[in-house]
Amino acid sequence: MNIGTASEQSRLPVKTIRYYEDIGLVRPLRSENGYRDFSDADLQTLKFLQRARSLGFSIEECRELLSLYEDGNRASADVKAITQSKIVEIDRKIDELKSLKRVLTTLSDACHGDSRPTCPIIDDLAGIGELDRDMRGRS
Repeated sequence: MNIGTASEQSRLPVKTIRYYEDIGLVRPLRSENGYRDFSDADLQTLKFLQRARSLGFSIEECRELLSLYEDGNRASADVKAITQSKIVEIDRKIDELKSLKRVLTTLSDACHGDSRPTCPIIDDLAGIGELDRDMRGRS
């Protein structure tokens, strides 16, 4: 099948498929006229990559998972270890996002949101603390 059909069936943009080919994640054959010729196995690989990427796996993690996918003698423990590592990373990101939300909520709550020019959000972004703001107001 051509790249357009592979794109439709894998739900990946053509540009992404070309990129995956460039970095060696998929290796379609070339027909005599030089066009890519994706096999059913290539399509399955593309679907695998699409799903793995949608679950947040990095390109390198996908490369590792793809290697395990293609290895009939793989140990499921290896696959599970990669997945558990991803879960730890996601938990860390969730904690970071919760922390960001707390800071932004505090800043938003401190801002009057009216016609006054003073704004704790802008001050925080500029690195100006309460003391700096008081000193600036006296100038």
